[in-house]
Amino acid sequence: MAYDANRAAFMELQSRMIDTTAKIKQLQTQMRSKEGEKKRAYLTLEELRQLPDDTNTYKTVGKVFILEPKSVLFNEQEQKLNDSESAIASMQTSKDYLEKQQGEVENNIRELLQQDPGLARQILSMTVQ
Repeated sequence: MAYDANRAAFMELQSRMIDTTAKIKQLQTQMRSKEGEKKRAYLTLEELRQLPDDTNTYKTVGKVFILEPKSVLFNEQEQKLNDSESAIASMQTSKDYLEKQQGEVENNIRELLQQDPGLARQILSMTVQ
């Protein structure tokens, strides 16, 4: 009976580990995307800073270019930069939390396998086949 309980606990822990790992990978992908947005906004801001204030600037909307004042484009890019930075910070907090959870699950699995060497042998035999 204890063997079945340990096996069920292991399966549940394994499922949590897989879920947590998937969430971490998804967050890392989202963070890379936001880093790219942040970099594009920063580079655009740097280019806009070099232009005189009376320069005609255009914003793309789909396949169309719309004339916009430099100040409007500058403010939009600053907003994108700030939004990206705050999103990255939020994602980093979530990632730290998930990594902590992952470490706890790893420790729980380790403890479970140390408590039940028979379960550890069975798991090893399943992975070897």
